[in-house]
Amino acid sequence: MAETMTPIDSPWKTLIEQYLEEFVAFFFPDIHKMIDWTLGYEFLDQEFQQIVRDSELGKRLADKLVKTWQKNGEETILYIHIEIQAQYDKDFEKRMFVYHYRIFDRFDQPIVSVAILGDKSDSWRPHCFGYEMGECRLSFQFPVVKLIDYEECVDDLEQGNDIFAIVVLTHLAGLDTQDKPEYRFLCKKKLVNRLYEAKYSKQQILELFHFMDWMLKLPEELAQQFDQFLKQKEAKKQVRYMTHIERSGIKKGEAKGQAKMLLRLLEKKFGTIAPAIQDTVYKLDEKSSYEWLERALTAETLREVMG
Repeated sequence: MAETMTPIDSPWKTLIEQYLEEFVAFFFPDIHKMIDWTLGYEFLDQEFQQIVRDSELGKRLADKLVKTWQKNGEETILYIHIEIQAQYDKDFEKRMFVYHYRIFDRFDQPIVSVAILGDKSDSWRPHCFGYEMGECRLSFQFPVVKLIDYEECVDDLEQGNDIFAIVVLTHLAGLDTQDKPEYRFLCKKKLVNRLYEAKYSKQQILELFHFMDWMLKLPEELAQQFDQFLKQKEAKKQVRYMTHIERSGIKKGEAKGQAKMLLRLLEKKFGTIAPAIQDTVYKLDEKSSYEWLERALTAETLREVMG
């Protein structure tokens, strides 16, 4: 499961884009209080990609740069840089610092950099970068949320109605059920029951279903059993959401879209792509497609992308 968690178009990105205020309030309440949410906010995806295009990507679940305004009576701009990291990265602190100063250099405005760590290691808790040489000293610190720390308050999360409470529960279940498909099946059923009990809108339920499918992927046989469970559940509730067949169709469409996006990137960087290579791109499985895409972002030749 862990190897399928990739930074490109992950449901984490979708949830942040759809529920930014709730995301900040849940994970970083002190920062939430600083922002005047009545003035709105703006995601700066293109600007951020230009800022970080020369950096190594690492294994991230999401990264975002958001323009907000402080709650200080002067409508002062505050940029929020968000990193959600999937696994250990020895250079993570350095990358946070590099991105931070590049954003500052680009906008010359206050920046808050925050990180959420979704790995299983209790000891890895990067939160600062710095060095001292002679009389010169550099110190950069940033707030970090470690998702496994929520294991101590699972009961509170299960009682809450916040969207990101169930997101955290799902993430923890994904970590806890690696290589345990039967246990994962039971955990997924429990989480779905939790969805129906909470007062979420249909759109919220669909988005959380998407996150669950991504984080709690089941083998085909158990996936079919899970669909039967959903049908029975929805029949009782007299509602209907996506079936496994519909989700499979969506996944096929997403795979085709991923191939087209990869080809556009390759053509932009390397010119016309030979038909044989185009066919290869369309035949890539999900994992290989993401690997090609990540290499394409920094590669200097097409051969480097192909590996």
